[in-house]
Amino acid sequence: MSQVAKPKFREYSRHLLVCTGERCTLNGEGQALFDSLQHKLRTAGLGVDAGPLRVKRTRTGCVAACKGGPILGVQPDGTWYYNVTDENMDRIIESHLKNGKVVDELVFHQGKPSCTEEASG
Repeated sequence: MSQVAKPKFREYSRHLLVCTGERCTLNGEGQALFDSLQHKLRTAGLGVDAGPLRVKRTRTGCVAACKGGPILGVQPDGTWYYNVTDENMDRIIESHLKNGKVVDELVFHQGKPSCTEEASG
């Protein structure tokens, strides 16, 4: 019986979930957003070489929020953005990812704080 290797991620600060499901956008805008993120994050100093500041990105299928796409989730913050155009993504990177300030007018759902935040607050 072979032993399964334990996976390991590089260190990162946040994880972006980009919905590329067909119900959010009809013309592939979610996939285009995902494709643009690697360059945008590197340019902002949050890319693969940013150490603990790195922002990880993952393409997802439907997240059951089928209007107003492209949809972007920021974890562990529990923040869900809608209408994430190229320009709005730049705002999210600068305000939320770099400076910790949520772009309120683009948020359609804010989850509960993580267990760590609750324990320290």
